Amino acid sequence: MRRSRQRKPKLNNIAKPALSAGALAAATHPDGLDAKVLVLNKLYMAFRVITVRRAFCLLYRDQAEVIHVEDGVFANYDFSTWAELSELRSEFEPHAHDWIHTVRYDLAVPRIVRLLGYDRLPAQRVKLNRRNLFARDRSRCQYCGKHYPTSELSIDHVHPRSQGGKDTWENLVCACIRCNARKGGRTPDQANMKLICTPRMPRRNPMIAMRLTNDKYAVWKTFLSEAYWSVELK
Repeated sequence: MRRSRQRKPKLNNIAKPALSAGALAAATHPDGLDAKVLVLNKLYMAFRVITVRRAFCLLYRDQAEVIHVEDGVFANYDFSTWAELSELRSEFEPHAHDWIHTVRYDLAVPRIVRLLGYDRLPAQRVKLNRRNLFARDRSRCQYCGKHYPTSELSIDHVHPRSQGGKDTWENLVCACIRCNARKGGRTPDQANMKLICTPRMPRRNPMIAMRLTNDKYAVWKTFLSEAYWSVELK
């Protein structure tokens, strides 16, 4: 991976466009607003994943810069330069990006931004929470094997809390409402039920792994080494 020396190419030399919470709220491209942005710290280490709104606020306040990867080369752009590039890309490469369309201008959604004054190291353990559990099990009941929307899933203690079971990666699984009710306050053996997979703590953030199945997030792999795949989602 090579870094481009062309940090801030001069295109139209336009002034920084006005950007506000209202402007982002009025954006009209749902795909752009639903996209996620990988955040690197000052040392180019993957730190967390944030929303598009948060990313543009950091860029506009000069707290971050865009890292754009193309053909094995990455380049750094501040907000004004990225806005200029967006103007060109909207004309020549409209399908290469997700877009935020505001009343005054169009902005390409960056895939990666880098914090300019933040050098903390990323967390090394995946947080145990409901969202990560659903992602680890891919919204699949670990007893009947069927996939469900998250609204129809619950979290089951394999070894029930009433029998001393703890809140750990190895003791929590997704279960549909029917299977959870059938199992009740028993262990799988006591309920004559079997787990389809042995629950384990994931080596990397499962939400990140799910994003990487989408080609548009493939550039994240450039900065997601095995050691830093436990980045947080905000």
